[in-house]
Amino acid sequence: MLRPRTAEEVASALADSPLARGGAIARGAGRSYGDAAQNGGGAVVDATALRGPIALDAERSLVHTGAGWSFAEILLHLAARGFTLPVVPGTRHLTVGGAIAADVHGKNHMRDGSLARQVESLTLCTPAEGPVRLSAQSRPELFHATLGGMGLTGVVVEAALRIVPLRSSRAVADIERLDSLEQALALMSGAQRHRYAIAWVDLLAEGRAFGRSVLTRSDEGPPPDEGRTPDTDWNPDAGRRSAEDRSPNGGEPSGRPRGYAPGGPPFRLRPLLTVPRRVPGGLLRPSAVRAFNAVRWRSAPRRAHGRTLSMSAQLFPLDVLGEWSRLYWPQGLVQYQFVVPRGAEDTLLRVVHRLRDRRQPMYLTVLKRFGPGGRAFEKGGPLSFPIEGFTLAIDLPASAPGMYRALDEADELVAGAGGRVYLAKDARLHPEMLGVMYPELDRFRELRAQVDPDGVLRSDMGRRLGLCG
Repeated sequence: MLRPRTAEEVASALADSPLARGGAIARGAGRSYGDAAQNGGGAVVDATALRGPIALDAERSLVHTGAGWSFAEILLHLAARGFTLPVVPGTRHLTVGGAIAADVHGKNHMRDGSLARQVESLTLCTPAEGPVRLSAQSRPELFHATLGGMGLTGVVVEAALRIVPLRSSRAVADIERLDSLEQALALMSGAQRHRYAIAWVDLLAEGRAFGRSVLTRSDEGPPPDEGRTPDTDWNPDAGRRSAEDRSPNGGEPSGRPRGYAPGGPPFRLRPLLTVPRRVPGGLLRPSAVRAFNAVRWRSAPRRAHGRTLSMSAQLFPLDVLGEWSRLYWPQGLVQYQFVVPRGAEDTLLRVVHRLRDRRQPMYLTVLKRFGPGGRAFEKGGPLSFPIEGFTLAIDLPASAPGMYRALDEADELVAGAGGRVYLAKDARLHPEMLGVMYPELDRFRELRAQVDPDGVLRSDMGRRLGLCG
């Protein structure tokens, strides 16, 4: 494991001749469900030490950050200054570099796109050229190929991300309990006035209850009373004045914009519970999860408007349970996340029914809608996942009999409809399906050859899918 702290140390590590035998791949927080940051027989670059200063540029609505910082750390830093990020992943524990490599998305893709739309520029360390500065104006093809490129174009060292004012640390939600997945699709297909939307779907229920759902649509809450003063007890930087708080011209600190929401950290800093290292092997039997799902569905309101949610509940619901993946011990889980284009919702339904017919235990399922992009290369890079349509993420125990064959059948349905599988969650896709799902694959390979002609950047995923020889 290599642990560089600067761009120069990354360049030196990639130039190390012993790496030629097994190559190297960058690793952030290690939250990918697949093999994207694994490199059997080679080196792994621990990018969490790339923690340059977090510098706020309020005049340009940007934050400059090292790739090794987590979203939790960035969000806390920004919230203390009255700002936030417009797009965040489903867990606050990801690093900035890993999120860029996976082009992560949130529950607001319809309005704000994926992270690719929020990256103003980045510094990438490539084997051929060392550290290079990239943006949509400077070397745009390599820039966009890196957004979703799974770390195979280089090691992200730092980035400039767009920020927006934080009006409130709470959200206001409309919640509906639905009888079917079809109802959730229909409601989410219409005009959306909310910024965030997600549906929890019960695919373990039997009979007519199969696919019953809970749809939550929300927006950032209103700003607090203007007379309240910030509570900075939780802010490690309270009382300090540092370079990153000053304007780009060296003037006074930019301060908090109108509408800053005080009152402590914007989300829960620690999980409510943490799953212990040793849990009973049969804890997640289908019968137990089925019973839990029934309780969860019945406890949801049939229709509720204006419910208040914390930022944790709105953006990071799984973070409330620490080390939740241990529940799948010892075999682990496989998450199958795919997207189908708008108009191909019937294929999404065919996939879930095919998996049910193959007796696959679909423990946790969430549905989200993707919107169109908003600028050139709007779908991110050649390997970026989001396309306009619907995405479904399904958690299955890795020990389920016949699961891999059933998912192969699902791949054919998804690819036939013009959809794709999310590489950041994948651990079993076959290489012949990759070019069908990602039609710009050849262009990605050409760009990779330019910045890594000797094939230094390698991963188990890259080898499995034929991305790096």
